[in-house]
Amino acid sequence: MTELKREEILLLFDVDGTLTAPRARMEASFENFLYDVILPRATVGIVSGSDLDKMCEQINGERIKELDYVFPENGLVQIQRGVEKGRQSLERHLGNDTIQEFVNFNLGYLANLKLPLKRGTFIEYRSGMINICPIGRNCSREERNAFGEYDEKHQVRKAMIDVLKKQFPHVDLTYSIGGQISFDVFPRGWDKSYCLKHVGENFKEIHFFGDKTDPGGNDHEIYADQRTIGHKVISPDDTRKHLKDLFNV
Repeated sequence: MTELKREEILLLFDVDGTLTAPRARMEASFENFLYDVILPRATVGIVSGSDLDKMCEQINGERIKELDYVFPENGLVQIQRGVEKGRQSLERHLGNDTIQEFVNFNLGYLANLKLPLKRGTFIEYRSGMINICPIGRNCSREERNAFGEYDEKHQVRKAMIDVLKKQFPHVDLTYSIGGQISFDVFPRGWDKSYCLKHVGENFKEIHFFGDKTDPGGNDHEIYADQRTIGHKVISPDDTRKHLKDLFNV
């Protein structure tokens, strides 16, 4: 149980698998718990590899403005109480020639990759990262779940990352698997811990809650960061349990 004041404790949450089921909306009961019970007791932020539009599909787009911090794209975009404060650019960091070389190689790899099925939107360029999805982000929920099971058995994403590491050792890139169907590619240090430089230095405790906390998962770096107290969770219900224990509510 914490006895800290609201302005002394920061809670940072992953979205998929932590506040919501993968790519699903936050359930109403959890939303009420987060905003009505937790937000008055602590400073609250969310950090995701997704862009803001996708985050708002899962977290009520109006109520998201009530949160103290919203960090799309691992914090490469910084939003504080509904107002954008800054953003970083992948184009400016890597240059368009390098980005095109990387995208072209991935298009060729994906074209030759045999899977049980493929849909559309395999590569998604964001301001701070590139998201690569072997099955295609336009898959249905049933297809998403099926690929998640297939990938767990055949390690499709891990194998692709291994190839990319060998092909582009000279490029300032790192790779992170998150969710069920895709992985993120971004410059080293642009993982979720990037957001910590934008939360100020006055908090006595910073807690992070995430489900992909093992090495290679997109929550690992911020979970293991010495500036945070990490909480590994397996579902929104588990997140709620951790919060109830933390605040004795």
